[in-house]
Amino acid sequence: MNDKIKVLIIEDDADIRESLSILIKGMNDFELTGSYDGCEPALAENQVQQSDVLLLDIDLTGMTGIEGIPLFRQKNPELDIIMMTVHENPELVFEALKAGACGYLTKNVQPVKILESIREIHNGGAPMSSHIARMVVDSMQTKSDTDLSDREKEVLTHLCHGESYKIIAENLFISEETVRFHIKNIYKKLQVHSKSEAVSKALREKIV
Repeated sequence: MNDKIKVLIIEDDADIRESLSILIKGMNDFELTGSYDGCEPALAENQVQQSDVLLLDIDLTGMTGIEGIPLFRQKNPELDIIMMTVHENPELVFEALKAGACGYLTKNVQPVKILESIREIHNGGAPMSSHIARMVVDSMQTKSDTDLSDREKEVLTHLCHGESYKIIAENLFISEETVRFHIKNIYKKLQVHSKSEAVSKALREKIV
């Protein structure tokens, strides 16, 4: 029971919220901790602290999802946040990542993709819809100079593709400990403190 991934939903469309709730409740490895139509009611209760993953809509009545991210992270620094939206706007993607989101899905993705993304982000990944990932890759075509080594740029590129430390290690034929060492140096050189900040800066400044 304790191994279940605890999922919180914030979505103002009642039909979508109900569909997501049913989806989560139907999985043996998930537990639905709460379902809300806005950031304010969710912040007023304790489910945020008790959750592992938050599915968060951007367009909400009152406080937007992006505005709510730092408040949720303040209540639960370990919370992994997946934005769910109809928007494929690069600025919104970067704003969400900068604020502390780790994943970004469009609402037209298949239910199985949502479930996979929850598991992926819980294991250290950064899931994105295919359209969003393609847009992110396109935005990285112009490169900028940094003092990152070639290997550090390789690791950062894989990080931007949403891969977990384990997958990066397998793809680059290095150990997970070496991946963590490189990422620690990347954080230091980019002057950031988290995976989402590193990815956001890499995309925004076209570092990789």
